[in-house]
Amino acid sequence: MLKILDKYIIVKYLKTFFVMFILFIPIGILVDVSEKIDKFKEYDVPFVEILNYYSDFIWYFGNTLYPLFVFLSAVWFTSKIANNSEIIAILSSGISFNRYLRPFFLASGLIALLAFFSGMFVVPEKNKSFNEFSYKYLKKNKNSRITSKIYKQIGENDFVYVSSYNPTRQLAYDFSYEIFDGNELKTKITARNIRWIEEDSVFRMTDYFKRKFIGIEQSIISKTIVDTIFPFKINELSSLNYMAETQNFFELNRFIDEEKKSGSPLINNHLLVRNKRWSLPMSTFVLTLLAVSSSSFKRRQGTGLNLAFGVIIAFVFVFFDKFFSVMVVKSGLSPLVGAWLPNLIFLLIALVFLRYARQ
Repeated sequence: MLKILDKYIIVKYLKTFFVMFILFIPIGILVDVSEKIDKFKEYDVPFVEILNYYSDFIWYFGNTLYPLFVFLSAVWFTSKIANNSEIIAILSSGISFNRYLRPFFLASGLIALLAFFSGMFVVPEKNKSFNEFSYKYLKKNKNSRITSKIYKQIGENDFVYVSSYNPTRQLAYDFSYEIFDGNELKTKITARNIRWIEEDSVFRMTDYFKRKFIGIEQSIISKTIVDTIFPFKINELSSLNYMAETQNFFELNRFIDEEKKSGSPLINNHLLVRNKRWSLPMSTFVLTLLAVSSSSFKRRQGTGLNLAFGVIIAFVFVFFDKFFSVMVVKSGLSPLVGAWLPNLIFLLIALVFLRYARQ
């Protein structure tokens, strides 16, 4: 009987989840189209590129909101079998509430594995073209770079500073390039501005000034315009905010190591992305536990009350997730804490509901 019951719950839960996912995707696309249709017309975006954008949008949208679908699916399915008195029959037969939860967790494990794999390898690739499209046509990512007061370590002993950087023109102002030997400054190059010249593959500096230190002596070179090369690319001066979102599991780890070495001001953003790739799949179990524990009661109001509760709780979870993400970026909250705290808060709530459900 238990195997039949497990199979029944697993199949129904997964079916409910995927049906809800499929139903919400078109709604998300329609809302997004209504917001962006004027931009599509303004920039005369080719129809094929719009189709490609929305094929990527499905992955982006699904990866962002799938915890909401998990919770609503569990609430809907559990409320339905509770109102049919199926849960009462299951528990009356001698099956403990913990045993009753097992198939829900098995189904959650399958969803979590799918979310983990897609989040680590599929979604990053889709995010790459999704964000490039947004940056190119929708202009929503104009502020997706840190473009002022940039200080970056290029090599082991090489440091670059610019007061501002224009990624569109590939132009930086108040450029300073310093080379150290241990703690001793050996060479310092400054320029009013520095621009990347694509056709010649060189950096062009205006009001170039170079000081080279040899013991207590120094040599000075000053020129109006100088073309040269440096051991970095102009776009490396400032990483994109969303760069980590476009890296798969292995690329992301290497990318974060490089950003740490270079002293990137966006390191917390990148660490948050990595931590959330682990925390979001785990939220599947937390939200399932909360949904089943809070919806396994037969209510006079039917499934409506449970579903309303599910919608509120799901959006509260999304709010907490976004709130702590902003705290990481804006106030220096630990990326580890920011990624995992929503799960911890809702786990505590779920345990409270579980205690009452067992009784």
